[in-house]
Amino acid sequence: MSKLVGSIKEAIRLAGLRDGMTVSFHHHLRNGDYVLNAVMEQIASLGIKDLTVNASSLFDTHMPLIGHIKNGVVTKLLTNYVSAGIGRAISEGVMEKPVSFRTHGRRPADIALGNTPIDVAFIAAPTADKEGNCTGKEGRSACGSLGYAYADAEYAEKVVVITDNLADTPPASPSIEGKHVDYVVAVDAIGDPRGIVSGTTRITRDPVGLVMAASAAKVIKASGLLKDGFAFQTGAGGASLAAAKFLKEIMLKEGIRGSFGLGGITSYMVEMLRAGCFEELLDVQCFDLDAVASIKEDPRHKEISATRYASPLAKDAAVGGLDVVILGATEIDTSFNVNVHTDSNGYIMGGSGGHSDTANGAKLSMIIAPTFRARLPIVTDRVTCISTPGRDIDVLVTQSGIAVNPMRSELRERLVDAGLPVMDIEELKARTERITGVPKKIRRGERVVAEVIGRDGELLDVIYNVPER
Repeated sequence: MSKLVGSIKEAIRLAGLRDGMTVSFHHHLRNGDYVLNAVMEQIASLGIKDLTVNASSLFDTHMPLIGHIKNGVVTKLLTNYVSAGIGRAISEGVMEKPVSFRTHGRRPADIALGNTPIDVAFIAAPTADKEGNCTGKEGRSACGSLGYAYADAEYAEKVVVITDNLADTPPASPSIEGKHVDYVVAVDAIGDPRGIVSGTTRITRDPVGLVMAASAAKVIKASGLLKDGFAFQTGAGGASLAAAKFLKEIMLKEGIRGSFGLGGITSYMVEMLRAGCFEELLDVQCFDLDAVASIKEDPRHKEISATRYASPLAKDAAVGGLDVVILGATEIDTSFNVNVHTDSNGYIMGGSGGHSDTANGAKLSMIIAPTFRARLPIVTDRVTCISTPGRDIDVLVTQSGIAVNPMRSELRERLVDAGLPVMDIEELKARTERITGVPKKIRRGERVVAEVIGRDGELLDVIYNVPER
């Protein structure tokens, strides 16, 4: 039976969307997504108000959402990440209700538990048939994995698939099966796949970044975890990718074959797979077009859901099998708490995503960061916002030295025995401040504009508004 309807507006009407309900979106097209804006425009035209938007992440392409907040169409946001444009508006108090930030693992858990029920899920699908079987691997807007949309499709009351490639037959390996889908809409374009590549996805050429990356690879080798069966995830930042490159060289030289690479997959992880460093890649999101091509062509490159990736409800959550994860930070404090939500002025410009999920699951969670940025030291007494608690962070690698969490005394001994420049984090902070000076504390307002919820559902911190200057 065909579920095809004539327009997004018709699908909204048929789904029964009303004031006060919740709509959801996924972010696999990242900064190239057209669907969220198109749907919200039609919702506004129908006069529907007081909606909650549950989006796995929000990017600057979604700036029109601010207008819908101001006119009362949207009154609540649930998300895992917010880029700087929308984040600035939130920090300046555009919303009356605080934004709820979750992790990539907590979001599907709360959907499954009914803590954040979804009335209508809108799924951008690069290819779909008339019954709603869909995939992200095929079509002119191919984005690869649709892992973040699985929970929405399974648990939402109504599911609308929006595609710009309507197929006559079901995809060979659908990401989401038609049994979950109520309506299908064909449109001219769901997005620009070039927008998938948003943020740094190239190895750094900066000498400081390369020093940190080389040190990170040495830490992994000295940790004792780098052996056959090794499981690894790294971020898409320049220094993190360079660390993966150095790690690849060590693995090939010593004949080490890992079990899996995980996460948002880049071309560098694809190269490691092809070189024999890993048996498989587990992919919840493709970070570049090489990864999109790989997941379509290589059966060892496997699509997984956000639940399988990191949900605390999943007994086989992949993050629990990680040996090492390399992560970034805007700040880290002397208790090893990490901030990835706000910038140096307190404005929201990010979110945990899988940061605290992987830090919690991995045997070794490593932060790579320079000792200072724009003369502001990376290490502080207390971070502006706790995105990932210090209990889950094992080591900080900078160009000036390596600090190990005091709870990891065995790791510290291993690194010292390997001749690595290990120092207390307080010493690293003091050395940096002799160069930069001690920064003034940022001004914050008195109103909470966001709450930060950890992988286990714990309220980790709140973010306050940035007052007018």
